Amino acid sequence: MISTWSEWKRYPRPGRGENIEAPISPGIYEVRYAGTGALHSFEAVDNVAQALALLPVGSKSWFGRRDTAKLPDLEYRTCATSTKADAKAAAQSMIGRREAYLSGAA
Repeated sequence: MISTWSEWKRYPRPGRGENIEAPISPGIYEVRYAGTGALHSFEAVDNVAQALALLPVGSKSWFGRRDTAKLPDLEYRTCATSTKADAKAAAQSMIGRREAYLSGAA
């Protein structure tokens, strides 16, 4: 079973003490660039909170630290599901609808 999408939230930046608010369960996440709305990443996963926490959002320097000035301004939203299979099915359905919409709009 699929729940509804959460509201868009600002993706935390390192060093600010911000947290990711996401379910610790299977589901789907979507991350976009805040300024343009362009898609950064979208995936069906076993643990939404863990996947968002491990998401690579910037490049590392030679010294292993990220330059916070060069990190993109991102937003994320989540959708919890009962199982990963439900998450994959919902994600495929969403991808299919998006492709149909974009091909019709072209």
